[in-house]
Amino acid sequence: MQKSLTQHPQLIGRQLAAAIESVLFVSGRPLERAELRKLLDVDETRLIEGLQILEDDLVRHERGIRLQRLGEQVQLVTAPENAPYIAALLGLPMTAKLTSAALETLAVIAYRQPMTRGQVEAVRGVNSDRAMASLIQHGLVAEIGRAQTVGRPALFATTSEFLQQFGLTSLDQLPRVADEQQLAQFTRPAHETLPAETTD
Repeated sequence: MQKSLTQHPQLIGRQLAAAIESVLFVSGRPLERAELRKLLDVDETRLIEGLQILEDDLVRHERGIRLQRLGEQVQLVTAPENAPYIAALLGLPMTAKLTSAALETLAVIAYRQPMTRGQVEAVRGVNSDRAMASLIQHGLVAEIGRAQTVGRPALFATTSEFLQQFGLTSLDQLPRVADEQQLAQFTRPAHETLPAETTD
């Protein structure tokens, strides 16, 4: 059972950042911010400070890991520039087989999430079943709940795998776009060249 560390001196600054890094490293999975607050016996303000210090240190010292944030979850992930070495170690291909339709669908979801399938199709103007299936299969998009509307359609959002593949540590790093026509051009991962296909 998880226990807070109330018997220890209060963690602040870099001590807190180091403790966060250790906990995330050992967990091997994304942790909820509430879990971290309880484990480390800190409030949200101090947790935010510790996370920012850790994130800045990892980037500034060009470490091989990064702090990734997605909603209420945080985790340690490998630095995107080292993706070729990780892929070689795990025997993974470096080229993702996504069609241009799937990339366009991914961009729409990334910028407007969470979205229902119907909302995605309303933006794209075409059926998106095959594109959605491909994104789900690749782990880039997942169902996260149900919309509070008639029929309670499924809501979809991007995943932590999406952030990792596109070299992002949070959705805040998505490029700003002026209009819908610019969405698709931002769907190229930092370390991959994806083939463009015209079919759904």
